[in-house]
Amino acid sequence: MKQKLRLFMLVITVLSMILVIGACSKDKKEGQEDLTINEDVDNTTENDESDTSSDEDKGVEVTTDEGSQVEDATEGEEKEEVNEETEDKLDYVVGELPLIQGGIKGVFDTYNMQAGTCINGYVIKSFSDNIIGNYNSVTMENEMKPDAILNHTKSIEAGDLVVEYPQRTIELLDFAKDNGLMVRGHTLVWYSQTPQWIFYEDFDTNKPLVDRDTMLARMDSYLKQNFEFLESKGYIDMFYAYDIVNEAINDDGSLRDCKWLEIIGDDYLWHAFYLADKYAPDHVKLYYNDYNEQFKTEAVIKMAESLVDESGRSLIDGIGCQAHLYTKDSIDKYMKTLEAFSATGLDVQITEIDVSLGTWQNIQAPTEENLREQGQYYYELVNRIIEGNQAGTTNISGITFWGVSDGVSWRSDRNPLLFDKSFKPKYAYFGVIQDKDHAGY
Repeated sequence: MKQKLRLFMLVITVLSMILVIGACSKDKKEGQEDLTINEDVDNTTENDESDTSSDEDKGVEVTTDEGSQVEDATEGEEKEEVNEETEDKLDYVVGELPLIQGGIKGVFDTYNMQAGTCINGYVIKSFSDNIIGNYNSVTMENEMKPDAILNHTKSIEAGDLVVEYPQRTIELLDFAKDNGLMVRGHTLVWYSQTPQWIFYEDFDTNKPLVDRDTMLARMDSYLKQNFEFLESKGYIDMFYAYDIVNEAINDDGSLRDCKWLEIIGDDYLWHAFYLADKYAPDHVKLYYNDYNEQFKTEAVIKMAESLVDESGRSLIDGIGCQAHLYTKDSIDKYMKTLEAFSATGLDVQITEIDVSLGTWQNIQAPTEENLREQGQYYYELVNRIIEGNQAGTTNISGITFWGVSDGVSWRSDRNPLLFDKSFKPKYAYFGVIQDKDHAGY
């Protein structure tokens, strides 16, 4: 009986062991299957990371698990930094910024300089508030040039040149007088916008040219009448400067060919200043005015220093620099010209400044970048002039802008002025008033 019992227990034990071994084998097999699945997942992840690396090199955005969260966070920080930087530059629209109280003239007055612009009949009617608010000096754009103030019919009748200011010029002078604006006279002796009939016998271009003595007599009468007219009409006190001779020198330093030169000779400039000195009141400074002055600096200086009377007294008071510049022009080079003119001891003025976009050969479009560059140019140039005046290396008593806005500029296609065609302020305006934060930097 005991033997049967032992046998029974042995059978039970063996069966139990078989069941245990079977269960272990199954667990091991399931574990191997799970391991195989996990290995496939890991391999897939490695392949994805490999592809991600390749795509990032190509600039393709890829999303991954934890890695993507880190990258997203970093990218977020970078975007935040970029947005802050952009916000600093774009937290204003330049055309919507308010104009400075006291105008450009208020800023320039701080540095003992006059602020001017040129005017015509249209702008005094359309933009009078801006002109009066920003400037204390004006130049007639065309209305005081020889062809505007010399009357052909009356000259023939009188047998002498007759100066007669047209009504459009009188209106501009009255505008200046009524609003307390000073005036730069522009211009008397010039090769351009001068009626050719003044050089011929009987003022008839079909007849021969007059001789030297006759032309000198006509020049004398012309300048005398001009200053007498301004005084008789009560305008002369407004004039603080006058461009007696305009643009007489070529870029190579030679005298420009014109009828004044042809008939009178090389000394026609001397006679023009001698007569202007004779007839103009003492308070009116007499200027020689020219463009491309940075290319003919030495020639202008030599000419100016030759304008002395018999006693050695200078007949000229100042040199006018038109400053028709471009944003790619060298400010350093231009400052050297201003310094050289100032070293003569004569007064120096910027008389017709506009700064066009690009270069003379390659005019640029008014893009945001180009307009910012223009604002920086104006800021730097005016700043250098202020510093030069303070240091005594320049003697610039005034800056006249050749127009009130791009829309009415003689170079409107080059967007050269302080206000755009919608008459909104540009970076250039803020550059001129020395507001560096809004000058395009």
